[in-house]
Amino acid sequence: MTRLRRKALVALFLFTLFIFGTMMGLRTLKPSDGFSDLAPGMDFIGERSDRKRLDVKDAVESPDKFHVGSSDTKVVFTKSDRDYSIFYDVHIFYYLWYGAPSVDNKYIHWDHVLVPHWDPKIAASHAKGRHTPPEDIASSFYPELGPYSSRDPKVLDSHMAQIEAAAAGVLVLSWYPPGVADDHGEPTEDLVPAVMDAAHRHSIKVAFHIQAYKGRTDQSTHDNIKYIIDKYGKHGAFYRFKSSTGRVLPLFYVYDSYLTPAESWAELLTAKGSHSIRGTPYDGIFVALIVEERHKHGILASGFDGIYTYFASNGFSFGSSHQNWKAIKTFCDANNLLFIPSVGPGYIDTTVRAWNNHNTRNRVNGRYYETSLQAALSVRPEIVTITSFNQWHEGTQIEKAVPKKTATRLYLDYQPNQPDHYLQLTRQWAEHFNKEKDKWLM
Repeated sequence: MTRLRRKALVALFLFTLFIFGTMMGLRTLKPSDGFSDLAPGMDFIGERSDRKRLDVKDAVESPDKFHVGSSDTKVVFTKSDRDYSIFYDVHIFYYLWYGAPSVDNKYIHWDHVLVPHWDPKIAASHAKGRHTPPEDIASSFYPELGPYSSRDPKVLDSHMAQIEAAAAGVLVLSWYPPGVADDHGEPTEDLVPAVMDAAHRHSIKVAFHIQAYKGRTDQSTHDNIKYIIDKYGKHGAFYRFKSSTGRVLPLFYVYDSYLTPAESWAELLTAKGSHSIRGTPYDGIFVALIVEERHKHGILASGFDGIYTYFASNGFSFGSSHQNWKAIKTFCDANNLLFIPSVGPGYIDTTVRAWNNHNTRNRVNGRYYETSLQAALSVRPEIVTITSFNQWHEGTQIEKAVPKKTATRLYLDYQPNQPDHYLQLTRQWAEHFNKEKDKWLM
């Protein structure tokens, strides 16, 4: 009887463990979704692309000189001293707002405040205050580099090496105008030249993600575009995209574009606008953020050239919901717009928004990322964006993270996988994405 009782208890424990694991896995998806098989090609761990490689002299004649009329669209670049490629149709969002005492004399962003809920009743039930690095940082994961400074040249070089290892060819830089910063940081525009130089050393291109700073208007955005192109347009790392019409132009992502009325954007982005940039030296490919379904009509009326989704939490918004990507792509195709879905490895921002637990999406050892990547592949996009390389506050980073336990915190990590797990997954998928694109174009 004792043996039977022990067996029954063991069986009950295993069953309970199974139910718990299943529920945690399901939490990563909305009810209308389900895990499909791994994205095609994701199971070939370590497989290298067999795409015909470009000789380095064909890809870049002079690394320090921009060639007018050249484009990075669909380019696969391979250095002669590497046995792998990077892909300029895989873009990754990147943040410069971190600071550390060793470089900045204080922590910046790692000590982020706990943002209160807008409803006082809900806010009252959650903790207040701010984080206290280095043991307590504003992230559910802990970076391998520790709570670093974005101004540290060694950090920048490590980041570019990681992005190169992930095969993402375009770094999409979160950008604020000179002297302007987000609500919790400090200005970083003066650091952009160092980022451009570091990216260029690793054959990475840089596009700009114009943030929704206070007072942003269509006119101020006009000034921003002129500033960026005048200052960085001749840099070897400056990204240009070749559109379906054959135009080779800079590509800009415009965050929270819906905050500005369509008629105001049209003054900038349509040929008849009062201060139109169309057909001028400051023309470009401008990509707007879609959050709600109705935004697509405003985007079209505004004169934007494309749509991106940004958010890594499937189901958080209309735009970030995988099940809606086919419909958005159909709308874009019908109106000659680019559709650029944004994929992410997971989402957890409760260290800065303690009340936002319902939007957490668990990583499930990479399965969430793979499902997101497969959803993007299914709509045959020209470009895919990754949210993100290092948005640690929202837990969307693919940067290397390590296990960490302190007296008061137990951080999440990538175990049983290695710190570079999500870099490897990104490379495998980027290689497969480009093989599939070759088939689509045949």
